[in-house]
Amino acid sequence: MKGISVLVFSHPDGLLHDTPKGHPERVERLHAVEQGLSGLAFTRRECPLGNWDDVLRAHDPDYVAKVRDAAPETDRVQMDADTWMSPGTLNAALRAVGGACAAVDAVLAGEARRAFVATRPPGHHAERNKSMGFCLFGNVAIAALRALDHHGLKRVAIVDFDVHHGNGTQDILWEEPRCLFVTSQQMPLWPGTGETNQKGAHGQIINIPLRPNSDGAAMRAAYQQQVFPALRAYSPQLLLISAGFDAHERDPLAELAWTTADYRWLTEELVQIADETAGGRVVSVLEGGYDLQALTEAVAAHVGAMTKVE
Repeated sequence: MKGISVLVFSHPDGLLHDTPKGHPERVERLHAVEQGLSGLAFTRRECPLGNWDDVLRAHDPDYVAKVRDAAPETDRVQMDADTWMSPGTLNAALRAVGGACAAVDAVLAGEARRAFVATRPPGHHAERNKSMGFCLFGNVAIAALRALDHHGLKRVAIVDFDVHHGNGTQDILWEEPRCLFVTSQQMPLWPGTGETNQKGAHGQIINIPLRPNSDGAAMRAAYQQQVFPALRAYSPQLLLISAGFDAHERDPLAELAWTTADYRWLTEELVQIADETAGGRVVSVLEGGYDLQALTEAVAAHVGAMTKVE
């Protein structure tokens, strides 16, 4: 494909989501991401504000109203044990939704083969009717439902390689037969979900638990044996990635030992599968990653691998 190979969606509003001092999901994460992106070849676009109709595909109306009503004009409010809202949070969350949906629209329109959405707050812990784990809206689940309902796709796949289980994405898509959700996570680890027997209402969810202190070799074996064959058999029309970089050996919130090279390898393999099955269409959305240097390096490896177009 000629022209743009990778789009990066971002917006300054992501810097206005202000969490308490010492909170791991902090503004500096986006600065680290931008460092990782520097020097790479891509075209940048601003995230639009998300559409409430898209949010409501994934979340109950009462929950959406609760989030909107909770948005503070001053100071901060705490939504749950880990998730906070500041005066800039609602717009930041809507930019994350809008960026994910705009990336899907652009890739499906053929404007680029791949896209990376560099936004915060993350999304994969937000369940249909509650916030969790720094997340308000399920950005990737919302993007998948937009691809299915708005664009009429029949098969969308999501791969979530964040170190924590994507419980929110699983909850939102539990009854969705048109979406294959594959998620690897350290177990045991918060939030405590992600056992192999959690398969979705139609058997369309695959959970890959990884032992604490296991390294990239264990991850590569699990993906080669379980994930890649499942993706190829499913033959998605679009591949979405929940790109959490907290399985890195330097991350403070977990105990896996992946390296930057592991993220590059995994991305290259997923891109290859998308080339085979989905016309190369990949949309990746930032999730976790809390060591800033590791985040910079892993983002550079991940997006760098997506820029390679045969």
